[in-house]
Amino acid sequence: MVRNVAELLAELESEDFYLLSGIEQGMRFSEWVQREKLSNFSGLTPEEVDYRLERCLKRGLVEKKTIQYEGYTLQFEGYDALALRALVERDTISEFGAPLGVGKESDVYEVKSYKPLALKYHREGYTNFREVNRERDYTSENQHVSWLYTARKAAEREFDALETLYPDVSVPQPIDQNRHAIVMEKMPGVELSRTRFEDDQVLGVLELLLRELSCAYEEGYVHADMSEYNVFVAEEGVTIFDWPQAVPTDHEHAREFLDRDLTNLVGYFRRKYPSVVPEDLESDAIAAEIATGEFDSLSA
Repeated sequence: MVRNVAELLAELESEDFYLLSGIEQGMRFSEWVQREKLSNFSGLTPEEVDYRLERCLKRGLVEKKTIQYEGYTLQFEGYDALALRALVERDTISEFGAPLGVGKESDVYEVKSYKPLALKYHREGYTNFREVNRERDYTSENQHVSWLYTARKAAEREFDALETLYPDVSVPQPIDQNRHAIVMEKMPGVELSRTRFEDDQVLGVLELLLRELSCAYEEGYVHADMSEYNVFVAEEGVTIFDWPQAVPTDHEHAREFLDRDLTNLVGYFRRKYPSVVPEDLESDAIAAEIATGEFDSLSA
């Protein structure tokens, strides 16, 4: 768990991080890094490598496997430690808090700095690598693709999208990013899937979300994974989060992703509020308006 990694930071030494970083470097070429190569990758002597391997194995930061050779790979805890240390050294994070959400593709924790923030660790590729490798086009950029690379690219893509969209689109304010970790503004409110609106509020909330997606399209991005689980609702308005699958609007399948996003969103409101959402409200028509910059309101 990441909380355990946070507690480990105080007892880990600089040389431990040299070793972890060395394994990280070696994993660019192979999932399992040969023991004999760790001195070159880490800058440590063979004797120091032995000592640091024992410490990191004991703490569950690395894993050992004997195949045709003695190999080592980072556990996600080891990768977490490298990213967390970098963020602490930058003074991005000063305290580690409680979990905000733990899922299949990310873990989110409250952290503190000058104000409460959220730390998101991307987990893409670690347990479902084949599925992610098929669905996300950035995994095809390198011939050798590891879960480590996939998770880092997901974090980079999401951070880039947030930097482009904020503050014109209601997304979490991006603060910092390192490896597979993103620090962002802690969002107010509750998940859309857990809310229930009065009938006279439904279309207003839906229209608000459609305006945000339209604005995102104008800024150059399609969410590409839109659902009731990627929206927070508060008194101040809505916040759309989880952008690692976002695609630029010049992507060859951008319109297809936009259509799917709107089908998911309108379909959710229609299922939950069948007596309020008009039958003639067509998601593909709204997508066409957004794609041509003509979306104004549901009543237009």
